Amino acid sequence: MGSSRLPGKVLADVEGKPVLERMVERLARATTLDEVVVATSEAAEDDAVAAWCRSRDVRCVRGHPTDVLDRVHLAARQTGAEIVVRLTGDCPLIDPEIVDLCVRTYRDADPPVDLVVNRLPWERSYPIGLDAEVFGREQLETAWREARAPHQREHVVPYLYEHPDRFAMIHLEADGDYGAYRWTIDTPEDLEAVRAIVRAFDGRDDFGWREVLELVQRRPELAQINAGVVHKSHLDTDGRSAHG
Repeated sequence: MGSSRLPGKVLADVEGKPVLERMVERLARATTLDEVVVATSEAAEDDAVAAWCRSRDVRCVRGHPTDVLDRVHLAARQTGAEIVVRLTGDCPLIDPEIVDLCVRTYRDADPPVDLVVNRLPWERSYPIGLDAEVFGREQLETAWREARAPHQREHVVPYLYEHPDRFAMIHLEADGDYGAYRWTIDTPEDLEAVRAIVRAFDGRDDFGWREVLELVQRRPELAQINAGVVHKSHLDTDGRSAHG
């Protein structure tokens, strides 16, 4: 909830439902997920997130405000998860088919890999807001023990992809370059854009990412709403110490 550019964004209303609710509902259609866990902070500003989770019977794990890696590690430990899918809570258009593709790719890789992603900080073909990162419990344990840099603690997986000599990775790419589209919510302009996209589907919430792509290509004014927003770097952190 403590976003610097849009405080309270994960519970912001998008056509009658909070961002987080739309995410959880869409992820319920993913066939590879056993459970969705919300890993939020212990800060008072996130009490509302925990309350929402209780009201919807969604497991909620609370931890350090900026050490998200520690939170994810805690969630994996509490659930006993052997495979972890890391998503951010500001992506209400997340596509369960992309999540399933990433998980299946990780699970079926031969030889095995340590990490599957569909974007990297320096290379992206999917629209912003469809990001999924899949890794195993062992890789999570290693990153949790060894990562020290603030951005590695806050953004969870950088330690893995910054050590390609140790961790094998598959980077899934889309069939075109759509990385300039912003379907995440980090600013008021993003929220306005996502609301307009959802509104265009006239009550449907089962649309996939390709349908959204076709919509914004047909109606480019929707993509223009937040076209001027600068995406944060993976090196950006909230400024508080996440590990010490």
